[in-house]
Amino acid sequence: MTTTAPAEPAAPVEPVTDGVVDFRTEPGSYRHWRLSVEAPVATLAMDVREHATLRDGYELKLNSYDLGVDIELYDAVQRLRFEHPEVRTVVLTSAKERIFCAGANIRMLAGSPHEWKVNFCKFTNETRNGIEDATVHSGQTYLAAVNGTASGGGYELALACEHIMLVDDRSSAVSLPELPLLGVLPGTGGLTRLVDKRHVRRDLADYFATRPEGVGGARAVRWRLVDEAVPRPAWTRTVAQRAAELAERSGRPAGAAGIRLTPLDKRRQADRIEYGYVTAVLDRTGGVAEITVAGPREDPPDGIDGVCRQGAGFWSLAMTRELDDLILDLRTNEPELGTWVLRTVGDPGRVLAHDRLLLEHAEHWLANEILLYLKRTLKRLDVTSRSLLALIEPESCFAGSLLELALAADRSYQLSGVFEDVDPGAGPATVTLAGMNLGPLPMGNGLTRVRSRFYGDDEGLAAATATEGRPLEAEAALALGLITFAPDDLDWDEEVRIAVEERASFSPDALTGLEANYRFVGPETMETKIFGRLSAWQNWIFQRPNASGPDGALRRFGTGVRAGFDRKRV
Repeated sequence: MTTTAPAEPAAPVEPVTDGVVDFRTEPGSYRHWRLSVEAPVATLAMDVREHATLRDGYELKLNSYDLGVDIELYDAVQRLRFEHPEVRTVVLTSAKERIFCAGANIRMLAGSPHEWKVNFCKFTNETRNGIEDATVHSGQTYLAAVNGTASGGGYELALACEHIMLVDDRSSAVSLPELPLLGVLPGTGGLTRLVDKRHVRRDLADYFATRPEGVGGARAVRWRLVDEAVPRPAWTRTVAQRAAELAERSGRPAGAAGIRLTPLDKRRQADRIEYGYVTAVLDRTGGVAEITVAGPREDPPDGIDGVCRQGAGFWSLAMTRELDDLILDLRTNEPELGTWVLRTVGDPGRVLAHDRLLLEHAEHWLANEILLYLKRTLKRLDVTSRSLLALIEPESCFAGSLLELALAADRSYQLSGVFEDVDPGAGPATVTLAGMNLGPLPMGNGLTRVRSRFYGDDEGLAAATATEGRPLEAEAALALGLITFAPDDLDWDEEVRIAVEERASFSPDALTGLEANYRFVGPETMETKIFGRLSAWQNWIFQRPNASGPDGALRRFGTGVRAGFDRKRV
């Protein structure tokens, strides 16, 4: 049995002392999880240290979790995909006796400001979606070995797995007690996964979600809450057998060598965050983060073997890791920077060449993982409650994978012509639609961003996609509907300034609702329900006195005093 740990340890996720949470970690620094690999099976065992909290004021008893616990889980899921292609089944279990996971820590939630609670739920949702994505698209099937009681977020963690085994010992059960005990909803997709994923009948789901003691044994199997209940004497043997069966179904390559996810080179200053390819300038007075993504500085290597040799240094992967970390950093640590201005800089031809290399070898496990990671990171951008404005200027590289940033934006501005006073010799700004925009990177609604843009307009979609591979200057892009506005050199600064300042003058709450409604058109999926319908209701409930007020259920929990509810149904 081996335990994964990079040669160069990253900084552990330390308790918050200066208000800044760092999402970088690695297995050697984990305080709450044990990761072991015995191919083709990996075991990820939850062993939460009660006093190793991210903030003061609570203890992580009974394998309850806070953001720090989930940061480690997210890191482990990522590393299993990139560093361990030999793993085909991941057993998610608990290292503690008779307790699987008690869910999100109640004292942590009760003592956190509203934006922390909502952002925490969003990140945990994304991590569980990543577990499902690994099962469906990476051939790493997650098996929940629930060896004790799983309540609330603990059961939701199991629900993210493909197969759920519950120990049948007359005491262990699964439950979603948030409504009866806390006056809130299961925050990480529990209600949606019950009916949409596990196909639990609505009436049974209704009963289950109002029973704090939960359901166990044969009844949990009959109701489809779990897949099997296993007596404790046969537990270890049956879990191993089921893990081996799931591994047999995987198309994960045999004998492939993983790549090491080396520590991110990140420099965080008071007004600036810098990586190798991604930079953010923080304007706290204006409430703006100006994000610039640089394209590749060199041509791509020859073939997929070159990608494997470059590993984490391959531009597409390096840039995606940096963008992912920046999104998480800004969402958590800079909640008042409500407008993100997106720019790119570099050679669009090199961006497209890197894209083509991945697409040509999409069946290779590493190319597949990089594409899937880029997809997940762009989805994270989609569900981020910030206004996104893309500025397309000369020397930018909004092409292929980086054009997705502009397509994800709420508005895009492309300069018509050039900045005569700055660099009259520069060529005009262009955008280039390519294969990466036409399928590999869908949004949570299952549609590409360009299809979402032209939803219900088949002629417009056809006209835009017919330009595949052709650089488009501002007038052409505007006529096709690929950008929002095309100011010239004389009007550029003023139009951009007005757009940014106007955005900052609006209600942040109303903007969040506006953006979330417009970004996800068309079909509703389990993801759009979780990040739209469920998140919107939870957002509202978290602010209501019935949950978060001085007499609310969240604050009264564990005191022995009943919550005081405003009985008006709203």
